Amino acid sequence: MSFFGSFKALFRKLFSREKTKKFTHNHVAHAYSGETHIDEQLKSQFWAIGGGKGGVGKSLVSVMLGSALTRWGKKVVLVDADLGGSNLHTLTGIHNPQYTLADFMNGKIKDIEKIALETPVRNLKVICGADDILGIANPKSSQKARLFNQLKKLNADIILLDLGAGTSYTTLDFFLFAPNKIVLLTPQSTSIQNAYGFVKTCLFRKLTREFRRDPECMELLFRCNNSGGEEKINTIARLKKEFVKLGEERENRLSACIDELNMGLLINMVRQKKDIQIGRSFIPVVNDYLSITTEYLGFIEYDKRMDKSVNKMSDFLSDGTGNTIMTEMGFYDLSNKLVKKMFKDSKGIKTGNMERQKSGRQEARPSGS
Repeated sequence: MSFFGSFKALFRKLFSREKTKKFTHNHVAHAYSGETHIDEQLKSQFWAIGGGKGGVGKSLVSVMLGSALTRWGKKVVLVDADLGGSNLHTLTGIHNPQYTLADFMNGKIKDIEKIALETPVRNLKVICGADDILGIANPKSSQKARLFNQLKKLNADIILLDLGAGTSYTTLDFFLFAPNKIVLLTPQSTSIQNAYGFVKTCLFRKLTREFRRDPECMELLFRCNNSGGEEKINTIARLKKEFVKLGEERENRLSACIDELNMGLLINMVRQKKDIQIGRSFIPVVNDYLSITTEYLGFIEYDKRMDKSVNKMSDFLSDGTGNTIMTEMGFYDLSNKLVKKMFKDSKGIKTGNMERQKSGRQEARPSGS
């Protein structure tokens, strides 16, 4: 069965179930229960939020999640990695940023810490993207390497990379750079299909870079997308079998590349219980066709108040009015789970509780804390 055929079958099965019901946030458990111990601080620091399709809410989720993480006592830097259509500065109330990534990429600013601008939210900074300079959306390899090296030096507990739409090399490289990867999608079929295409393209970007100097391996990778007169390789499981014929060393390298691409799934704009199951249909398809382990991170409820608040997002976040929405939509819960995932002990949680006490504000306590 083809990829699209598998989704069609899944949708038919899901929609044949009980009638659509309205639900509250507490009706469905929406956070993963497992914890992964990460020994190195660097590995727990970087999180990329991608998904392929535009309009799924990557920037809004980045801002809201970043703000929620600060309430656990974390220093957070948002990086607008959408170099062709940046908007994080607008959402954080910065209308005319003094510095942007363009200043760093062009060498005008040497220290990336200087372009990390303060936002109205305490402990939340943003590195603004730039879309007004020709060529900035397609930086050279040397520029990307310099940027990645500098990002590692930022004074932050957590760095969230807000990726642009599409599958440009720059977007894929940002996603592959981050040890922690979040695929954001909505319950619509177009969003799920685009997310699948995004993950598949990321995988093959990674594999072609690994085997670019090996003609035999590259021929097999070519057959995954084009038959070229030979039988097409339509799953990664089949690709692995073909790599076995090339020897143990190549087989092991292939398996290592695939295993390194673990990621988490986050479903946005959930309006009803059925949406969660539709979104989660992404997981078995990615596993079956791409052999990639995808962990369910949770869901974010749709709230019309968010749409009305976009133009005044900085006020919405800084004056405390967003606390109830953050809790109801699941951002506090999600941020809690991410902190637990990054740090095995409860030190970060305790620090966050102290920060909230010092703030003197009555904030909603995250569920499960």
